[in-house]
Amino acid sequence: MIQTVVGLLVGLLWLLVLGRIWISWVDPTWRSRLARFLFSATEPMIAPVRRALPRTGMFDFSSLLVLVVLGLVWRALL
Repeated sequence: MIQTVVGLLVGLLWLLVLGRIWISWVDPTWRSRLARFLFSATEPMIAPVRRALPRTGMFDFSSLLVLVVLGLVWRALL
């Protein structure tokens, strides 16, 4: 049962990060309420990864790396 709950939480986090990536293309100024929610919900996970990765100019791969790690955790739990 704990494995199922953790799997659901990881899946929800994965969807939130994916939503953040998608909304950044649609609303890059983060003005909408949904954009601000996604930013505040996912920034605690993404910010440490962003600080650890080397700068790559205008591309931010931290969200992608978080998605990959969450996907691996999700698959390990299933």
